[in-house]
Amino acid sequence: MAHGTPPVVDERVPIAQMQSLHQHTPYVPPDQSPTEMTIRALLLGSFLGIVFAASSVYLAIKVGLTVSASIPVAVLSIAIFRAVGKSNILENTIVQTTGSAGESLAFGVAAALPALLLLGYDISLTHAFLVAALGGVLGVLMMIPLRQGLIVQEHGKLPYPEGTASADVLIVGEQGGTNARTVIIGFLVGGIYKFAYSGMKLFREVLSTPLKGLKSATLSTEVSPELLGVGYIIGPRVAAITFAGGVLSYLILIPAISFFGAGLDQPLLVHNGQLIRDMSPDQIRNAYVLYIGAGAVATGGLISLIRSLPTIIGAFKRGVESLKASRSHGGGPQLLRTDQDLPITVVLVGSAALVLAIWLAPPLEVNFISAVLIIIFGFFFVTVSARITGEIGSSSNPISGMVVATLLVTCLVYLLAGWTSSQDRFMALTTAAIVGIAASNGGTTAQDLKTAFLVGGTPKKQQIALFVGVLTSAMFIGLVLVTLNKGATVTIPEPHPGVQVTEMTQETRTQYTFPWAVSAQAMTSRGLDEAALRKAAWAQGYDLASKDGALALHSWRQVSAQDVSGVTLSPTGGSQVKVSELGAITEGPQRTFKEGYVRGADTPVPAGKYLVDDSGSIQYVVDPGIGGRITTYEGQALTRYAAPKAQLFALIIDGILTQRLPWDLVLLGVFIALMLELCGVSSLPFAVGVYLPISSSAPLFIGGMVRYLVDRLRGGSESDFSPGTLLSSGYIAGGSIAGVLIAFLEIATDGAGSRAINLPAVFGHEGAFGGFLNAVGESELAHPLWSNLWGLLFFGGLTLFLLRSALKGPSAAVSPPPSGK
Repeated sequence: MAHGTPPVVDERVPIAQMQSLHQHTPYVPPDQSPTEMTIRALLLGSFLGIVFAASSVYLAIKVGLTVSASIPVAVLSIAIFRAVGKSNILENTIVQTTGSAGESLAFGVAAALPALLLLGYDISLTHAFLVAALGGVLGVLMMIPLRQGLIVQEHGKLPYPEGTASADVLIVGEQGGTNARTVIIGFLVGGIYKFAYSGMKLFREVLSTPLKGLKSATLSTEVSPELLGVGYIIGPRVAAITFAGGVLSYLILIPAISFFGAGLDQPLLVHNGQLIRDMSPDQIRNAYVLYIGAGAVATGGLISLIRSLPTIIGAFKRGVESLKASRSHGGGPQLLRTDQDLPITVVLVGSAALVLAIWLAPPLEVNFISAVLIIIFGFFFVTVSARITGEIGSSSNPISGMVVATLLVTCLVYLLAGWTSSQDRFMALTTAAIVGIAASNGGTTAQDLKTAFLVGGTPKKQQIALFVGVLTSAMFIGLVLVTLNKGATVTIPEPHPGVQVTEMTQETRTQYTFPWAVSAQAMTSRGLDEAALRKAAWAQGYDLASKDGALALHSWRQVSAQDVSGVTLSPTGGSQVKVSELGAITEGPQRTFKEGYVRGADTPVPAGKYLVDDSGSIQYVVDPGIGGRITTYEGQALTRYAAPKAQLFALIIDGILTQRLPWDLVLLGVFIALMLELCGVSSLPFAVGVYLPISSSAPLFIGGMVRYLVDRLRGGSESDFSPGTLLSSGYIAGGSIAGVLIAFLEIATDGAGSRAINLPAVFGHEGAFGGFLNAVGESELAHPLWSNLWGLLFFGGLTLFLLRSALKGPSAAVSPPPSGK
């Protein structure tokens, strides 16, 4: 890639020649100035950044993981610009830089902000935008003075693997090769496949079977294209360790708790008084195993942070020294184009403005001390993150450990200051979230600046592009997070007589009531009972209530009696029937409920959002889609996102500030993590597996095994832009975007759109086709064996397509440059 020593023009000399023995000749020489930062490059980069940010949000709340978007964005940029006209390598670099900013923001936002739901708050669009934008800007600002030291002076010492791989892709693309077709095919296959099971319900999303002979033990897997792709990219070792954590939870811990707790006659650590012997495996996991997993995840994150301490301390020292050294030449000769950063005044003024913005922005509710802590922690962890990504890559960067460390220090400061209210917990999470986003974005920014350094980009233009990417992606990341949560949020009857919320709002919800004069003869003739009707009504978005023998349908949507009469029900074991055929519907009185929140310690019910009646008593729980505690209702599985990192952060905040935590269970997780480290096994991926449902870690394991086969059959490790990796990136983006679009459809149509494309419900179980769909698809009538086999057939096909694509292409997803170039 070297093309001779760049000429020295007039008095301009590279800073690298002044201070570093590792001279570098960029692909585009410094004395050349081709078109670089164009409007179309910023627009395309922003668009691709939003797309990959949305997929990263989806992955982060589902399994607590994301994958780098830099290489797919670079490949797509080359292909798109080539299709519409000419471009050059520096313009494509701007697209890659702008686009990759969104993915780094997404992880911090999606990992931390859902903890608000678990602490009894809502996720606000304004709050999410400010946290993402301010954290992202902080990460870019802090990297401006560090670029000379970490990227230039440490060239030849810090490899920055993702940044170097992106530069390779851009250079080969400039010479005539690319394989965007692989990414696009993966995107389309992943999206259509996701829509088939998540939207049309043609096959089950989770395939599950109990293990006979071991009570409460279950094996399950999601048939998810995005998780299969993630497993392929992270590789067999990490995927296998993560799955092993799921095996510990579902095949050891849950059966053990069920066995030893079967004889207890008193509830243990649960609010609802439920006995262990009456709990399902998922209920045991939520009540006990999550605390064990949280202890393991926190310990694993801290161990990874402690293990990185020498690197952290060295990075910080060298970063400060590099800043001093690079600025000592401020009065020297004119800088080459490839050495021009934004001026240090931008950093100083920007940092001061950030303190004021964080302090004064009403949605953040952060005091001055916390705002200063954010800047201090931000600079420290951006330095750390940039150094670590340079040595071991973004995927191994312990961002979660940095957030945990920030939370621990912040919460201890708050505890000493006596700040332990629910509002202080909100402030602590906001503080840690901004720092985590800054650290995540700092690492990604360093990779992008390394790419620009190798190809010959102008640093200050890259830094401007990073600001653009941060701000455009920040506008949409919160929207995606809120959409996914709202699309899966359900309002479920959960009366708690005499129990009141801790904070009442001015918001109200109107419930529409429709008395239903159901004919006993019509019920009997169809073999129906009230329970069957309740399930069928819930599937159509109505709640069936019974009082003194009288039935009524409740709806949170404003509909007419005529609309309700025309609804078609599909009762289990019976034929489809319209509501009006069972009895007359009339319009009844409307009821207004107030929205309120339960927050703080020693609450009689779990923290969260509730609806209360005129007397102030809780009648309904508004269970969120992200981190929701209710997984099934009326026999139907509810869409839930585990958000493992958010669960951990909420646990740390509550555990320290309320000083109430089931430490016995947490310490079990701590010692599990320590045991693994003593055995030489990385505890963090194992701990994440303990925390996740096994259905989420199983497809990761399958993807990792496909990668293992490919590596063995090809006789070497896959590169970052091989066909398998690019197809997996397409799977991830396509499946995730389809999931986001389905959530948008659910909200935009108030559930009507989702029900209209639910083919098993539309066709019913009568007739050959309808009966087949209900037997093998996502339906309450699904056959336990045939539906599993049907789902495995599709998932097996998806997996084999990945294996075939990875094996048939060249080891790098690029074509050789045309002859003569």
